[in-house]
Amino acid sequence: MAGATAAAPMDIDAAAPPPPAFKGKGPLPASAVKSSPWVEKYRPQSLADVAAHRDIVDTIDRLTDENRLPHLLLYGPPGTGKTSTILAVARKIYGSQYGNMILELNASDERGIGVVRQQIQDFASAHSLSFGAKPAVKLVLLDEADAMTKDAQFALRRVIEKYTRSTRFALICNHVNKIIPALQSRCTRFRFAPLDGSHVTERLQHIIKSEGLDVDEGGLTALVRLSNGDMRKALNILQSTHMASQQITEEAVYLCTGNPMPKDIEQIAFWLLNEPFSSSYKYISDMKMRKGLALIDIIREVTMFVFKIKMPSDVRVKLINDLADIEYRLTFACNDKLQLGALISTFTTARTALVASAD
Repeated sequence: MAGATAAAPMDIDAAAPPPPAFKGKGPLPASAVKSSPWVEKYRPQSLADVAAHRDIVDTIDRLTDENRLPHLLLYGPPGTGKTSTILAVARKIYGSQYGNMILELNASDERGIGVVRQQIQDFASAHSLSFGAKPAVKLVLLDEADAMTKDAQFALRRVIEKYTRSTRFALICNHVNKIIPALQSRCTRFRFAPLDGSHVTERLQHIIKSEGLDVDEGGLTALVRLSNGDMRKALNILQSTHMASQQITEEAVYLCTGNPMPKDIEQIAFWLLNEPFSSSYKYISDMKMRKGLALIDIIREVTMFVFKIKMPSDVRVKLINDLADIEYRLTFACNDKLQLGALISTFTTARTALVASAD
């Protein structure tokens, strides 16, 4: 028809590009830095930033400089810098090619024998994408390797042998005894011990200064004590306490984590060593109810307190053994009231032995 106007093509909005994929242990996007957990925000980006284990870090750094990096097996407790160290090594080796040259699989990924035979083997056998004059070796990072099945570990043993010329493997685990001997013998082993208190303090002071926090001396000491050499745990407690309280004091840290205060443990130990059974039971039950304490936390702290008390060795041995039995029973959800009675009766027996030894 003459009067009809040609239909204009519809304007279709271009589909928005998907956000870049981000796996938790890489550098954070700028938009996410402010709201991110401090564990990721302050994760070391280079080997110089790693808080401790300078002997291990320097050894790996030298091997990297000399282009003689072996297969690595890093093991030790959580939060001691294993993953941060190997990721810093990868950034140093590959730079801008980091994403193309590393395959990272952690405990959340499927890592059965099928993945070893397909995904890992395909990555290891592919040609290097390095644009340098000399092709660099690729890196396969297996975090929480002790969660891999035995069949997958046996399959991985052959893959490591076959592709050594083009690929390096880095295995990270908490329990080295869960890694088969055949894999252990193919790797250079480094043990990451729990961090020393001075290293934890130094790193915490850096973060406190960066964030502008109000932390007193008692609060910092409590953070270091409760972390038990675990840097990740120390940062999580620091951030949680900051969210709950503007001033981070010793009391604020213990209230946030639910751990019994040292003065409360001293009071409980005084009751256990001096009061009759019925009085001790009543006082400790009241404190548990009033302060929301868990009996297993009380047991652990009292056990540490027992090591500080001067007493005959045979009495201490019997007391520690009985406390260990009570803690073991509590892990199986035994009745709290019965186990509190067992705790008091154990100390009553120890008191009788102490009096007899004094006579």
